Amino acid sequence: MKIVGIIPARLQSTRLPRKLLLNITGKPLIQYVWETACNCPELHDVVIATDSEEIADVVAKFGGRAEMTGQHNSGTDRIAEVTRRSFSHVDAVVNLQGDEPELDPKVVAALVHELKSSNSEMATVAAPMTSPEMVRDPSCVKVVTDVNGRAMYFSRSPIPFTRERTIESWFEDDEPAPWMLHVGLYAYRRDFLLKLTTMPPSPLEQMEKLEQLRALQCGASIAVSVINHAAAGIDTPEDYAAFVQRHSQRQLRRAA
Repeated sequence: MKIVGIIPARLQSTRLPRKLLLNITGKPLIQYVWETACNCPELHDVVIATDSEEIADVVAKFGGRAEMTGQHNSGTDRIAEVTRRSFSHVDAVVNLQGDEPELDPKVVAALVHELKSSNSEMATVAAPMTSPEMVRDPSCVKVVTDVNGRAMYFSRSPIPFTRERTIESWFEDDEPAPWMLHVGLYAYRRDFLLKLTTMPPSPLEQMEKLEQLRALQCGASIAVSVINHAAAGIDTPEDYAAFVQRHSQRQLRRAA
C-alpha cells in the first residue's frame, strides 16, 4: 500500500495567531511535525498543503515540500485538493496535524496498521482520558467504539453516560475509566477521501461541529487505533509556552 502524509497548514488561528510559524525553540512549530512524518517509514512522501505563501517559504527553507491550495473550510478539504491534483497513484492519505510537535512516529505507524488490517474506509486514533475535567470539556472529543474497534459515535458530550456513578468515582482507583479521547489524526483510503469531501456537511456534523460524523452518518466505517496517551496539541499561548519548556528540558538532558 502506497501512502502519503499531508499536513494541512493555514497561517491564521483564533486562539494563537500564526502559531505554525512560532519558533522560540529555533524551529517553526510546523517543522517538528514534518520531521516526525519524514521519520515514518510507512509514508512514501510528505507534503505540507497551505494557502499561505509565507508558510510555503518557511517550508522551503527547512527543506520541506509545500503545495499551494485554495481557500478551504477544513484541513480535510485542503488535503483532498492536493491528493486529487498530485497523488493519483497513492492508495491512502494520512492527515497529520501541524500543531502537534510532539507526535510520536509510532502513533502514525499504529494508525497506518489499523487502516491496512481493516476493511474500513478510514482510521483514526484514541487515547484514555485521564481526568474528570477532560471528560466534561467539550473541546476534548470523545469516541465510543464497538467490540471490533470501530467508531460508533464521536461527541463533545461525555459519552458513554454513566447513570449510576459519578465521573469522579471512575478516577479514584485503578479501574480504567470508560472515556476515550479522540486524537485528530486520520488515515483515509484515497477514493473515500475524495468522495467524502464532495458530500455536504451532515446534520450530526453540523450539530456537533465534528467532521468525522459526516463519514459515520453516510455509513462509512472508521477503525480506531487505541494508544496509551495523546501528544499535546498547541492551541493557546500557554500550550506553546509549556512546549517550549519541555523542549528546553529535553535539550538539557541530551547535553548532560
